[in-house]
Amino acid sequence: MIAPTVARAFAVCALVVATAFPAVAQDRHVKVVNKTGVTMVSLYGSNVGSDSWEEDILGGDELRSGQSVNVNFDDGTGYCKYDLKAVFADGDKVIKRGINVCTVGTWTIN
Repeated sequence: MIAPTVARAFAVCALVVATAFPAVAQDRHVKVVNKTGVTMVSLYGSNVGSDSWEEDILGGDELRSGQSVNVNFDDGTGYCKYDLKAVFADGDKVIKRGINVCTVGTWTIN
């Protein structure tokens, strides 16, 4: 009788671990789409509440209008909410605050 109880306990533990793991390892990939008609020259993302922008995500590359880039925001902190800033060749800037990168799959800039 002990063996079936132990087996059942292991099965329950395995189920709990399997359902808890996705909450810890959430997908933080966001597809950034440029539909502005102007080339994006820089893209920044920082945790909500940060006093400064992190390094340029594009790293010197450009994102022409009509193009997209997949960005992995998993920086090891576990944060899901980010402020994003896009800078364009004509000097315009678009800032979007509080984007939940764990739930938003695409950010399209028009």
